[in-house]
Amino acid sequence: MIDFHTHILPGIDDGSQSIEETEGLLREELRQGVEQVVATPHFYANRMSVEQFLDRRAKSIQLLEERIANLQEEKLSELKLRYGAEVYFFTGMSRAEKLPQLCITGTNLILIEMPFEPWTEDHLREIRHMIKERELRVVLAHVERYPEFQRKKAVFEAVLDLPLILQLNAGSFLKSRTKRKFCLKLLKEKENVILGTDTHNLSSRPPRLAEAREVIIDKMGSGRIDLIDTQMRNMLNESTGTF
Repeated sequence: MIDFHTHILPGIDDGSQSIEETEGLLREELRQGVEQVVATPHFYANRMSVEQFLDRRAKSIQLLEERIANLQEEKLSELKLRYGAEVYFFTGMSRAEKLPQLCITGTNLILIEMPFEPWTEDHLREIRHMIKERELRVVLAHVERYPEFQRKKAVFEAVLDLPLILQLNAGSFLKSRTKRKFCLKLLKEKENVILGTDTHNLSSRPPRLAEAREVIIDKMGSGRIDLIDTQMRNMLNESTGTF
């Protein structure tokens, strides 16, 4: 199992606020059977430079890796960690020179958080340019959170039809009936869909990947989960290529 979208790095964003909280989150991931966690702290271009973000992330990673090494626990040390960012959409991002530095380490995968407002042709052009001209493999974060903001469904659907990857939050299969319905419909209609918890803490936003997978298996069978797992493994193992 892979958790593709998390905020588990300590003290870098609105996710984990301490190394102790991070340890608790990782133990919960292990308890659920997760083998690989992708840490994707928020990046906002209007708040800091890429260099500042990478420096903060490096310090947080060092703190985490030292903690795991000092604990000397076989299970925690076997949990594979990957590092990237959840990049909030900004105008001109497709031409930003240092954008590839925010990809998940060792890949050209970049997790993009779209704005919670009506998408326009400009949004579509930016994402298309990232894919076709910059040759980045775009992953749209928590796709189920955007439909309610869209006035023109045509643009929203045009973005989703691009050769990109759609990430759904595990929690959306477990709470809102509307979001669960949207998520299951997307899984039925499209193959390029993956899962992440978007976990921030153990209280209000815990990782619930195992529960979400059970919902999918119940509604669509184990074959759909197998496809998701295979796609996520392939994505992270291949540094380039299309989905």
